[in-house]
Amino acid sequence: MDEERNLYDNLENGKSEENNNTTENVSTDKVNFIIRENEQKINGSFKKVGRKRRALGYIASVLVAALLGGLAGGYFVSYNLNTANQNKSDITKTAAQQININLSDNMYYAAAVAEKSSKSVVGITSEVTQSINTIFGPQTQKGQSMGSGFIVDPSGYILTNAHVIGDGEYENISVSLIDGTQEVGEVLWYDTSLDLAIVKINKTELPAVEFADSDTLKVGEPVVAIGNPMTLDLERTVTDGIISGLNRSISFESGTVIEPLIQTDASINSGNSGGPLFNAEGKVIGINTAKMNSAEGLGFSIPINTAKPIIEQIIKNGKLSTVYVGIKGVDVETYETALGVDVSAEYGVVVVETVANSPASEAGLVQGDVIQSINNEKLTSMTDLKRQLYNYKEGDKVNITFLRDGKEKTVEMILKEKPEQF
Repeated sequence: MDEERNLYDNLENGKSEENNNTTENVSTDKVNFIIRENEQKINGSFKKVGRKRRALGYIASVLVAALLGGLAGGYFVSYNLNTANQNKSDITKTAAQQININLSDNMYYAAAVAEKSSKSVVGITSEVTQSINTIFGPQTQKGQSMGSGFIVDPSGYILTNAHVIGDGEYENISVSLIDGTQEVGEVLWYDTSLDLAIVKINKTELPAVEFADSDTLKVGEPVVAIGNPMTLDLERTVTDGIISGLNRSISFESGTVIEPLIQTDASINSGNSGGPLFNAEGKVIGINTAKMNSAEGLGFSIPINTAKPIIEQIIKNGKLSTVYVGIKGVDVETYETALGVDVSAEYGVVVVETVANSPASEAGLVQGDVIQSINNEKLTSMTDLKRQLYNYKEGDKVNITFLRDGKEKTVEMILKEKPEQF
């Protein structure tokens, strides 16, 4: 916890009179009244769920000095998903999770969330190869990356951050479970632009988390983060706070931009990366990914809804088939800043180039078009577009709304499976 809670600060001292020297007997009714009054104050303290926080709604885009564990360049790995369970379609079902959280009882909500969900949190240690600059020129060295993750399916599927596994530059991965055992992890999928990865261990009947709907979150909601800050010796550390902002965007020195993000003042430190952010009911709303080193109480989590379609497809089909539009593009603001021009659009993705024989070229999109939505889902960046495409499969038809010469147009596009080289 960020601060200790003294549940007795506001209790009366129990004396019947202000004069400490009095020896007068107090009536039984008066004593019972004082006891009942103090019991009500104690119970009231337990029932407090939120804590007063400063308003933090002024950040539209934050430059984060360091991602927990560090972000590296984007790479992809091959994988084998033959061990996937073909019959699983509902990843919200959990195993061995029988604790119901009732905020009207006397258990502080963070304690209830920890009791319900801490068994689903794991530690992930990766052996990685890092590039460093020395007086002799660029060199490589081996090291360890330590972070967190959480079980999303009882058959051994674990969600974490891509940077926890070295953005694909890993050699061995070890997963630490609640019972103290360590399992060898296999990376099934990762995407550095989303900072997400899925790891599989060869173990079943594991306690999986429950998912909430991160699209319905409200600023001010209480949250709980569970992870392994700094070291596995501090495994499953619990911190609490509130949602202090929504739809945040963070940029890194590598040029990677991740959005939208949940902003929270729950304490997040190096090693918490990849761990879950829970709501007051003990359901996952986000994946902790970064903090702002230059300020206190500024942590960021990826909304769980971003990962849901990816997890569902991998568990259900044994593989992830992604589709593509076939453009090279950039958001309106970056385009205007880079070229010193004004675009006749307040938001969207400016098409810089279309790929031959791609869905975009076949639908008639050309350089200079500004794509603003796909099936009425607003797009403000290439990350938005990429995230939306995880919801579709090869052959799906979508409506693309775009601006051309200031005029709005809509075309139907048939999506194709993304080529390996794209």
